Amino acid sequence: MSVIPLIKSRSQASHTEGRLIPRKVQFDWSETPLEWIPGQPFASHFINEINMILPAGEFWFCRLYNKALPYVTDDKLRDDVQMFIRQEAMHARAHGGAIAEYLKAHGVETERNTKIMEWLFEQLLADDPLGIKTPKLLERQWLVFRLGIIAAVEHMTCVLGNYAMDNRTWDQVGADPVLLDLLRWHGAEEVEHRSVAFDLYTHLGGGYLSRYYLSCLVVPLVLGLWVDGAAHIMNQDPRYAGEKFSLWKPKVWLRWAKESKSGHLPHPVWLILQQLPYFSPWYDPVKEGSTEKALAYLNSSPAAAAASSSGQSALRLVK
Repeated sequence: MSVIPLIKSRSQASHTEGRLIPRKVQFDWSETPLEWIPGQPFASHFINEINMILPAGEFWFCRLYNKALPYVTDDKLRDDVQMFIRQEAMHARAHGGAIAEYLKAHGVETERNTKIMEWLFEQLLADDPLGIKTPKLLERQWLVFRLGIIAAVEHMTCVLGNYAMDNRTWDQVGADPVLLDLLRWHGAEEVEHRSVAFDLYTHLGGGYLSRYYLSCLVVPLVLGLWVDGAAHIMNQDPRYAGEKFSLWKPKVWLRWAKESKSGHLPHPVWLILQQLPYFSPWYDPVKEGSTEKALAYLNSSPAAAAASSSGQSALRLVK
């Protein structure tokens, strides 16, 4: 079997170590409580919203990357993109399963949040946005523009992936192991494939100035969607009766900042500051995480154990 070499030169198209592995996982939600972080309903709800944000977006990533594949002229990057698609599809299915088998099972109304995400990715960011036919001459530019959105999002998911792997406060209070594994398995794969979106974007012509303004759009959009969806979940909890949390009211943002002091959530200011490296002309996603640390978790993840038992080996690093 041929081995794809480790590419180190920044002049090359791919900067992903070795070959990515799509891992099949399965989660049993039957014993996971809605307040999966004991004594932390706000943090539990806030992170649970991630399950509703991700599936539509990640399936959109897959569709868009399939459209981009014919334009990729580098064999290693093409393989990275293909494996990225398979990993992202598994992420979408896993979080979709959490919606159906976990959140809905606990009586959480999810349609309002998921429909917002479906409209964003299936209508606004579609090949023909809002049904308006994209001129043939602009099809590639519209594709690269959307690839730039993915690259900015992937920097954020890498940051959150590192946070999930490093956060031991959840373990100390006895957080539900299944939901923890979902977050850490997904986060570890985000760190593992952290270079792919940026590599593809730059390979197809994405530049610094467009990266800059796209990040300025993406960061507030992602934070806004997260807060809006989390507020909708919390407004369903009788413990927050009368709070009437809303994206447009400072209350939920201040509460997020306050709750983050317990160590169960990233502080919003910290999260924004973590986006600053992406604005640098010398930004290098390789420096934003450790492949070895990601693989160490993936090799011990209960949900990823099926992949190991079915004969899939760990990522091979070629020195």
